[in-house]
Formats: sequence, structure tokens, C-alpha cells
Amino acid sequence: MSLPSFLASRRPVAVKLGALCLAALIAAFYAADRPLTAPLSTKLDIAEMSWVEVRGAIERGATTVIVPSGGIEQNGVHMVTGKHDRIVGWAARRIAEKLGQTLVAPVVSYVPQGGYDPPEGHLRYPGTIGVPDEVYAGTLEGIARSLKAAGFRTICLIADHGGSLRPQAEVAKRLSDAWASQGIRVVDVTAYYDDASQRARLEASGETPAAIGRHAGIQDTSELLAIWPQGVDLDRLSTATFHLEATGASGDPLRSSAHRGRILIGLRVDAAVAQIDGARARIGQAAH
Repeated sequence: MSLPSFLASRRPVAVKLGALCLAALIAAFYAADRPLTAPLSTKLDIAEMSWVEVRGAIERGATTVIVPSGGIEQNGVHMVTGKHDRIVGWAARRIAEKLGQTLVAPVVSYVPQGGYDPPEGHLRYPGTIGVPDEVYAGTLEGIARSLKAAGFRTICLIADHGGSLRPQAEVAKRLSDAWASQGIRVVDVTAYYDDASQRARLEASGETPAAIGRHAGIQDTSELLAIWPQGVDLDRLSTATFHLEATGASGDPLRSSAHRGRILIGLRVDAAVAQIDGARARIGQAAH
């Protein structure tokens, strides 16, 4: 067979290969021009989602995010040191469910606990881990700036530990003032930590302020019993008739119960939802 004839016989194959290559190039062009997508996720925790799922949720209106802060500290002999993390993580998810269009950032575990040398407050007990106020504040600011860059517009800071309240409030105000012109609000969710309604409820049921206590007492012991009972061992208290040293708890934790805990944490969740809803409404009004 002559060379011209051989080439002519191969021409249809070459044409087909060329057409396939062209089609592949066109498909690649359109695929590269199309953003990645993911099915609508029902998850609330950012740490359990892919970045594409987070972006998709924001694009579909989930522009509110909760940043919960817990704490690793002593909680008497009957409760684990991660009490705050467990309670605020659980509460943040319930708040997000009630609000709708809301995601939850990972719990910030390391919070202010006082001075180190000599150890102050809870740091007098092994297992407590604290950071300086400015470190905690810087962490919150970095988290808020990251979430703003992702597209969130209502960033809600929720603390379960008293030592976190002041730096959290300062960060929220400073960033809210700086970002107000962009329609972005950092909310210091003070209603969550205000325990007046809890204490009133317990006193109405016959408890005294002394029995309720202020740390690792009826309130937080009951809350942990309600949401993570394996973190509480009341037998350690009921079998002890006296203590040779301070236990780190106050009040009478033996009067705690899971039933009480469900009621008490429900009060905090509802108060936080009301405050955040109000903040979102004001942001919406300002936008119009």
C-alpha cells in the first residue's frame, strides 16, 4: 500500500481521536469554571463538615455561627475537669437547632483561670489549665476574623466560665464597632451565663442559696447529669462523712438530678436564643 493510501485509511481514526480530545478539553474547561458543590448538609458542627459543605450552608443562608467557650478546671471530687466543655458544646448545638440557619464552631477549651505563681483560684487544684486574658482574647479575635472571612455575618460568643466573660465582652464590642459598617455583628451572649432564672427556679422549689452553691453545686452538676452523666460520680460525695481539705465545690451537689439539669440548661438555651434572635433582627433592620 502506498503512503498516501495508508494515511487516507487512517484519517477517520485521527479525526475521531481529535474530536474526543476536543470534547475532553471542552469538558475540562467547563468543569474548571464550575465551583465545587456538595449536597445540603444537616450537620451543625463545622469540625464535622467539609469546607465545601460549610460554604454551601453559608450560601443557603446559614450566616450565623456560635463560638462556645468552656474550660478545663477542677469541679470538685465528683465531676470531670471538662464539665464546661461538655455543657457549652451541648447547649451550643441546641441553640443552633432552635435558631435555624446557624452553625457551631469547636469549643474553646483554654480560658483564663487566674495567676500561676502562686496559683490562684482553680489553678490551686491539679488538672486546671488556664491561659492569660490576652491570649484568650486573641484566640477569640482570630476565630471571629476567620469566620468573618468565610462569610458569617452574626458571630455569637458564648462562655460557660465566669473568667471568660470580661475578655469575651471586650472582643465582641471592639469587633462589632469595627465591622458595623459591613453589617457584621459579634454578639456577646450574656443571657446564656446569667443564672438568675436558674437560681430563682431552685429557690422556688425549696433550695437555699447555700445549698445551691456557686461552683460544682446543684446547677452545673445537674446540667452535666442531664447531658453527660458519665462525667458525674456522686458516690464520691455520699460515702464521705467529712473532708480534711477543700473539695473545690460549693453547695450540696447531692441534691442534683438529671431532671433538674434538663430544666436548668433549657432556661439558659432559651435565654440565649432570645438574645441572638433579637440581635439578628436588629442587623436585618439596619441592612434595610
